[in-house]
Amino acid sequence: MLSKKAIFSSIASLGFFFSVASGEAVAQTTSEILTTEKSQMTAFRPIEQPLWVKGAVTSAGLALIGLEIWWFLLSKPKSQKAEAHDGIQEVTITVDGGYEPSRVVVNALQPVRLNFLRRDPSSCLEQVVLSDFHIAQELELNQVTTVEFTPEKAGQYTFACGMNMFRGVLEVKTPQSSTVR
Repeated sequence: MLSKKAIFSSIASLGFFFSVASGEAVAQTTSEILTTEKSQMTAFRPIEQPLWVKGAVTSAGLALIGLEIWWFLLSKPKSQKAEAHDGIQEVTITVDGGYEPSRVVVNALQPVRLNFLRRDPSSCLEQVVLSDFHIAQELELNQVTTVEFTPEKAGQYTFACGMNMFRGVLEVKTPQSSTVR
């Protein structure tokens, strides 16, 4: 009768034999692949393009790079100072794919009235949140929704959509900094 040791040694030796045999087959196969790849690589030749095509592609690429630099680094958000009517600072913000103006400048310690006119039907812009003032207001489509509060301290406060994807900034200044000396 065969012992367990003899069976395991037979299986191990068969495994070793097959691994060596398959290694030789792989080596032969890879050398054949390398020779066929070399013959295919010599079949490729560069395609010459007219100089004007190269120039047009390069110019278009540089123009796109310049546009991206301007968009992300040099364009400034539109800012609007709130106008005072009867002691209340008031500004209208159009909600259409974002907030326009996206930066509103007001004075501290004076009541503020933000009139949001929602034109965008997307669900993200259904709500405006001014978290620093504990305000969350639903915005009706194609209607003006008024949000009133009084900022007590100077600083920059964000307002955003309900999903926090679109944002604006409320810049509150002290009343002394807004007067000209």
